[in-house]
Amino acid sequence: MSEHIAKPRTTAVILAGGTGQRVGLSIPKQLLKIAGKAVIEHTLTTFEQADSIDDIIVLMAPGYVPDVEKIVAKAGLKKVTKVIEGGSTRNETTERAIAALGEGLAEGEDANVLFHDAVRPLLSERVIEDCVTALERFQAVDVAIPSADTIIVTRTHGEDGEFITEIPDRSRLRRGQTPQAFKLSTIRRAYEVAAGDPNFQATDDCSVVLKYLPDVPIHVVAGDEYNMKVTQPVDVFIADKLFQLASTAAPEQADEAAYRELLTGKTVVVFGGSYGIGKDIAELAAGYGAKTYALGRSTTGTHVENPEEVDDALSTAYAETGRIDYVINTAGVLRIGKLAETDNATIEEALKVNYLAPVQIARSSYKYLAETKGQLLLYTSSSYTRGRAEYSLYSSTKAAMVNLTQALSDEWAGDGIRVNCINPERTATPMRTKAFGQEPTGSLLSSEAVARTSLDVLVSELTGHVIDVRQQDPTARAGQGSGFEAALASVLDRQDGVA
Repeated sequence: MSEHIAKPRTTAVILAGGTGQRVGLSIPKQLLKIAGKAVIEHTLTTFEQADSIDDIIVLMAPGYVPDVEKIVAKAGLKKVTKVIEGGSTRNETTERAIAALGEGLAEGEDANVLFHDAVRPLLSERVIEDCVTALERFQAVDVAIPSADTIIVTRTHGEDGEFITEIPDRSRLRRGQTPQAFKLSTIRRAYEVAAGDPNFQATDDCSVVLKYLPDVPIHVVAGDEYNMKVTQPVDVFIADKLFQLASTAAPEQADEAAYRELLTGKTVVVFGGSYGIGKDIAELAAGYGAKTYALGRSTTGTHVENPEEVDDALSTAYAETGRIDYVINTAGVLRIGKLAETDNATIEEALKVNYLAPVQIARSSYKYLAETKGQLLLYTSSSYTRGRAEYSLYSSTKAAMVNLTQALSDEWAGDGIRVNCINPERTATPMRTKAFGQEPTGSLLSSEAVARTSLDVLVSELTGHVIDVRQQDPTARAGQGSGFEAALASVLDRQDGVA
């Protein structure tokens, strides 16, 4: 019988020594908030959630270690084992990391290490996994993407400025990203050799291996365009928008028994539960043992635009069951027409039902959900990324639902309340039929499919996410990837239509 060989420990080293001068900040750019969180928190969370990462070390700009320690503690990042000051140069910072990585290793024991820029917060777990997998065969790994731009080499001629001296073949050019991954013994040896060079200076670690250990091949893993580095002022705005647009796949439960275990004894309150998605969610949840309250104008006489009726509905559910675990709002109105020709009553209805009602529902639900560490689930439309002509009121209020979700998820995180938003592609509901009439069979999602994904989100640990449900996915779930790759796919699909 062959002896089992344990996998080496894999540590992510987050390099956070930048000062933020290029983005015009008085604080390090990794502490700048994007999408409600510090840049470095987004980065650390990605590594925290990566199954192949065992622990994380942060090398922070001098004087700011306590700031990172507070972020780590508040976010509950369990894999972060050390936050130490970086050096005055990139070389010195990496050397400090190598020294820290050696602590606790037995003599002759090797490990994997991934060096990543803290200001690349949009890194996907796919890239991390590919790097770790590559280290099973190679000692050094870089991450890169093809260059979409033509690269020119120039030379300055006095006061006449720059002139082109060479245009390299673009097909062989790549844009380097991070992480850069190594066997610890390899990167340590490269720096030991480099220490003998009085002119040693490096801006990245693969170049150190390339120059001082030329016999070690450096494998290249495909990066992605989203893995941008927040360096210039415009990067801050781009990154913030990408976080807003990012969608997430809802985790499916293993089997029917898992749904029953998670929902039995729970209380689910659904506003907009008279028909369509809301009705289907209530019926699904009830089938798995939850006590459900499906509330709607045409069935229970509940008007979501009336705060008193919302309060009464929630207090009744609480009085009867002693708890409220999930509050869902699928209520909405869609009126087609040019804004200049829309009367005041229609405008007021749209704002009350589509915007003010969710706000009131959120406010009234807070005390109940804080008690159970529950979840508020809202709904947006595929038009939230760009408003559509002739239903500007609907598009704009649905965009507000995304911002409300993201804001409340951050605001309520300390209370343990999760807030998410479902973004269905065009769905066969009575509201849509009333607005658009009958449409070709098979061109729309079924409300049952959206309800099933909604249930998956309810019983998950997700918070602050927009979850796409797309018709082309055979299981009607956001199954074509998650994060920023899914964001691109969904944006391309949001060319027309509403949920």
